[in-house]
Amino acid sequence: MTNPTNSRGADVLIAALRHLGVEKIFTLSGNHIMPLYDAVVGSGIELIHTRHEAACVHMADAYARVSGRVGVALVTGGPGHANAVSALYTAAMAESPVVLLSGHAPLNQLGKGAFQEMPQVEIAAPLTKAAWLAQTGEGLISDMAKAFGISLSGRPGPVHVSLPSDVLENKVAAMPTPMDATIENCAVGTNEAKALAAWLREGAHPLILAGPAFLTKPQRVRLAALEAAIGVPMIGMQSPRGVADPALGAFAEVLAKADRVLLLGKRLDFTLKFGQTPLAQTCAFAIVDADAAEIERAREALGTRLTHAHLATPNTALDEICAASISSGNLDATASPWQTFVREAIRFRPAAWQGIAQQTFTERLHPVAALAPLQAVLDSHPDAVLVSDGGEIGQWAQAVLAAPHRVFNGVAGSIGGAISFALGARAALGITVENAPPIVAVMGDGTFGFHCSEFDTAVRHNLPFIAVIGNDERWNAEYQIQVREYGQDRAHSCTLLPTRYDNVAAAFGAHGQFVDASASLPDAIIRATAAAHANQPACVNIMIEGVPAPNWKR
Repeated sequence: MTNPTNSRGADVLIAALRHLGVEKIFTLSGNHIMPLYDAVVGSGIELIHTRHEAACVHMADAYARVSGRVGVALVTGGPGHANAVSALYTAAMAESPVVLLSGHAPLNQLGKGAFQEMPQVEIAAPLTKAAWLAQTGEGLISDMAKAFGISLSGRPGPVHVSLPSDVLENKVAAMPTPMDATIENCAVGTNEAKALAAWLREGAHPLILAGPAFLTKPQRVRLAALEAAIGVPMIGMQSPRGVADPALGAFAEVLAKADRVLLLGKRLDFTLKFGQTPLAQTCAFAIVDADAAEIERAREALGTRLTHAHLATPNTALDEICAASISSGNLDATASPWQTFVREAIRFRPAAWQGIAQQTFTERLHPVAALAPLQAVLDSHPDAVLVSDGGEIGQWAQAVLAAPHRVFNGVAGSIGGAISFALGARAALGITVENAPPIVAVMGDGTFGFHCSEFDTAVRHNLPFIAVIGNDERWNAEYQIQVREYGQDRAHSCTLLPTRYDNVAAAFGAHGQFVDASASLPDAIIRATAAAHANQPACVNIMIEGVPAPNWKR
């Protein structure tokens, strides 16, 4: 430790975050965390002050996915913490390294009816990799290093630390020495990596399925490198629709033919129908996972079909299998017929879509016609971001559009984070004077209502993006369930008004565009793009047909 200072626990925590490379914190103010707001002055850390605590976590989540660094959210205790917790589930299922710091009732008042006292750690624990209550100001250095290390180790995910207000306010005897985060990774081993590679190659139709942590821009590059090295198709999964993910085309056809599948950090869960149809009962499995419980769950579901299981960090295993494959040589650079089949199946989209995109629509656009013109915006920059959120419209966006960075609501299947995701992505990428990466956030009218006030955050903090609302005047995913399961005459309570969401956004200082005919869409996109280039967030409110999301059958 250094010489005695007048530093408080709050100063220790900010110093720890600075040492760990934190540049931005997504936060909403409150009584318990005011010492931290004071300590951050002059620290070089920017506070992005939001309108809702859940939005803080969603922003930190997107920031982490786009930047590859830990995203930090800071909220007050009690109800503020409770508001933030729901967003942890989306981050957990996306395998996103987020650290949620929450103010907390003081230690010396616990059990006495302290202001906003609640069991915060116990509330957050089921949705995080770890959660604990800080005990001393000096200990905040190690608390932060530990939180960052856990969030990045093994399967990435959120961590929570509650911060008692007296721990933040009390003076420390001396400023502790900063600590680095320790990231723990477990290797498969060279021999095991070679055995896995050989096992896959011995199959007629092998597949490697990767979990959500591999769906970031740099991780997808690594997956492509492994496929090139081993000659086995790689597919990343991150949709709650799983086998029916519209972004994966005729994926079910691929699974039906697969005879060997390596689950590389991919949970054997509902998204794969727990290893059942369309996967053949003769299909053999291998799994590499950092979580022993996931391996046991796969073993229970698959029985003797699970032939290889390794408790290891999937990221590390990817590199090992790639190295083992390259060292073995004898690979044909030409894609095999199986690889070609898989690529064509995943790329499959109905030929009719091209015609739909060129049709003239009045009053309401088909989702394909509403979304297809946005691809040119996403193609304009190598760091463009597609945010996709909502029920049916989110699936249409993932099927129609592609971008280098993709931030989806993910396996969690929860909606509402789109606007916050866009702000977190912008904070990660920053703003340049010319040619800033475009961020296009596609969402439904239902989704818009969750965090529309974050347009105010976007304006205040100079975080431009383009929000595209597919407005079908209803919660369409639920409406489609009602029609499918119970019949048209029993569909009810899922309707919304034809609200001018563009005007709502404009009231917060954004640029608004309303589209109810295909003829006006190109100009609306041009104007919205120009606004974003001028550092003004934009909202394009498009009236669409309430059609169900695509369900692929070739």
